[in-house]
Amino acid sequence: MEPSAVADAASVRATYDRIADHFSRTRAHPWPQIPSFLDGRSGVVGVALGCGNGRHVELLADCCDRAVGLDLSRELLGVAVERATDYDADWVQGSVDRLPFAADSVDIGVYIATLHHLDSQATRRASLDELARVLAPGGRALVSVWSTTHSTFDETEGFDTVVDWTLPGGDTVPRYYHIYDPDEFERDLAASDLAVERTFTGDGNCFAVVGCEGKRT
Repeated sequence: MEPSAVADAASVRATYDRIADHFSRTRAHPWPQIPSFLDGRSGVVGVALGCGNGRHVELLADCCDRAVGLDLSRELLGVAVERATDYDADWVQGSVDRLPFAADSVDIGVYIATLHHLDSQATRRASLDELARVLAPGGRALVSVWSTTHSTFDETEGFDTVVDWTLPGGDTVPRYYHIYDPDEFERDLAASDLAVERTFTGDGNCFAVVGCEGKRT
């Protein structure tokens, strides 16, 4: 499958602004891998990159003094604010390849189902480098991407594609993805400034637990 939609930041933001309300209604619960990753962890600052409607920020608020959700879509951030009735968090509109956070400032990060929306390998690796920059010494993050291990795909090597989101009423909105194969995911992680603690696959996704120890200077 070949992508047929523009995938720059402006178009990704416009896509998720348009589908925000409907998208959020299908994303009520956290991924099961997030509570498992957070179990036993605590910190001063926890950040969810590509936070969407904030469902994972709520979990960070339980284990960090300050929880922050970052997303490119202003409409999704608006939904997140409306949902955050039982916890305190800060909400930031920004891009995952140019994080508006100080170096060494994040103790716990969750970067879920977002890296694969970036439209080039260089941008994806730059985003991983940004995650390494902001992670504090001893900090850890969980990163996930959609993978060729998903039953939807026949391909065994990474590829670009477009997956339509169907709105109520039948309108479709194209969304760009880079679908990773597990080896490619590990290569991009190895090429970044992140230190990889472990990688695994599950539910059609590749995951990595990463830190910043040994990052390049």
